[in-house]
Amino acid sequence: MAGLVDALVIVVVAVLVIARQFRATPIDGERRWWLLPAILAVVALREPGILDDRHLTASALLLGAELLVGLATGAGWAWTTRIWAEPDGTVWSKSSTTSVAVWVVGIGLRAGLFALGAAVGVHQDSSAVLLGLAGTLLVRAGILVWRGRLLRPAVSPGRAYGDSTSAPAGKERV
Repeated sequence: MAGLVDALVIVVVAVLVIARQFRATPIDGERRWWLLPAILAVVALREPGILDDRHLTASALLLGAELLVGLATGAGWAWTTRIWAEPDGTVWSKSSTTSVAVWVVGIGLRAGLFALGAAVGVHQDSSAVLLGLAGTLLVRAGILVWRGRLLRPAVSPGRAYGDSTSAPAGKERV
């Protein structure tokens, strides 16, 4: 039953994340951007069967590879996401079509790891996928917050004298 719950959590989180990635969303470095990945990691690590007892080394290597793929997917997704700053200092992000390619490659690599584990006879739990997804989201959010801080001005400029006036129409003569 726990595997079914994990699979449902993975599907729900993936659908929500993928659906939100193509809408422009503000990047707020002050909020707890690490909270969802932390919750997913706790849910993944609560299960005792994350490693196969009969193939401990192989399952640990597959779990490590899953985490590396997750981290690389998160970094690739963050670096292919377009970010920009509005004049009021708000930083926004929106995924590009290249981000879709990063997702497809990441899912393909994860499927390949699962197939490799099945071929070797390693029992794989959905907790490894959930932990990889947590790593993906953590790295993506961290890089986006970092990139957003680079765009955001240190001190938001106030209104200066003449901001509301228009520029002169032509050459002024005295």
